[in-house]
Amino acid sequence: MEKIRVGIVNYRNTKPLIYGLEREPMKSKIDLVGAYPARLAQMLIDGQIDVGLIPVGAIPLLKEYYIVGNYCIGAEAEIASVCLFSEVPLDRIERVYLDYQSRSSVALLKWLMKESWGIHPEILEAEDESYRDKISGTTAGLVIGDRALEQRKVSTYIYDLGSEWKGITGLPFVFAAWVSTKPLDEKFIEEFDKANAMGLELIDEIVASNPYDFYDMKKYYTLHLSYELTDAKKKGMQRFLDAIITGGEGTIPSE
Repeated sequence: MEKIRVGIVNYRNTKPLIYGLEREPMKSKIDLVGAYPARLAQMLIDGQIDVGLIPVGAIPLLKEYYIVGNYCIGAEAEIASVCLFSEVPLDRIERVYLDYQSRSSVALLKWLMKESWGIHPEILEAEDESYRDKISGTTAGLVIGDRALEQRKVSTYIYDLGSEWKGITGLPFVFAAWVSTKPLDEKFIEEFDKANAMGLELIDEIVASNPYDFYDMKKYYTLHLSYELTDAKKKGMQRFLDAIITGGEGTIPSE
């Protein structure tokens, strides 16, 4: 039987979901392919993977798509690892570097700046990691993932995108979801879900085996991150797609 190619993100926020994918009975049924979020989205578009944990902001780029299973990278409010970092308050920011590794976070930040904060800084597209060194003075930067947890110890002002979204919409936010471009076997999806759930029951073990000095990882996994793709999160995801990406109505197909 041909293995399913599963695209994963090698950030710490995905470790609970990936834990079960790296172990049997799922391990022998899939090939894991690691990349940063925006790159995974392109790999799914190009047919290099069959299902990927891709940014929700990349969904409109797919001609056909299916939300796979019942897990995601989401937040009920503060996410901690998706933030705009600055040395000055919002009204004094003149330039903003955008993290090249994400689509959802970039789209959300642009919407927040326009619709909520009412600021219109110069937008700069970051091309590599060096942009973080330029977050100073009136130049801010969007940083996601592990690098954001590190940046929290550097920057004076931190604007958490999960909190900002929740404050405006009252809804949780889904940053990334398991997405495929074709229907997958129902039995596989059931087993895939069980593998996703495995690590969520072993948070203490995951924290202990992945020491990290920059942030309290148990707090991160249990307070900031929310992995179940609930009805409220689906509603928040659709609101994001309607308001920020498509500007129209529609429903999210699922398997």
